Amino acid sequence: MFSRVTCAACLALTVVSWCVQAQQQTPAAPAAPPRQGLPPPAPKTGNPTPGTPQPEPPAVADRVTVSGCLQMARGAGAAPASAATAPASNRFVLNDAKRDARVPPDTGTSDAAAAASAPSYRLEALESQLSPFVNMRVELSGEVKAPADGSPVLLVEFVRKLAPKCQ
Repeated sequence: MFSRVTCAACLALTVVSWCVQAQQQTPAAPAAPPRQGLPPPAPKTGNPTPGTPQPEPPAVADRVTVSGCLQMARGAGAAPASAATAPASNRFVLNDAKRDARVPPDTGTSDAAAAASAPSYRLEALESQLSPFVNMRVELSGEVKAPADGSPVLLVEFVRKLAPKCQ
């Protein structure tokens, strides 16, 4: 019995010494400096840049989904330096376009979307968004602008490859 008590006492002393040693090695966190004359921190709102206006959500009535052959526009030439950061509507066209009838309710019901049923669309997008799909059959979704001079303009929001070649 004496050996059990001795063993238990040794175990207790070992645990206590480990705890004391751990407390001595862990530095205490420095106290936060006092905030004199400052308002309390603002609550988190989810907006990454407070005060910056956010864009309006897309109008569902102006959204359309079309499929066709994605091609470079005539005379498009080399991409300008701004093509990486600014959408342009003079670089790409969608030919042999067909509207998709499988869309959510109220989609494409605006006058602009209804008038934009055309065999060809000018596409407004970033260069990097469309250039990988040139000469391929694609499905595009986005907001349509009323045609000012011929083909309607589609503000491309979504691209999906349907076939590797236009046929």
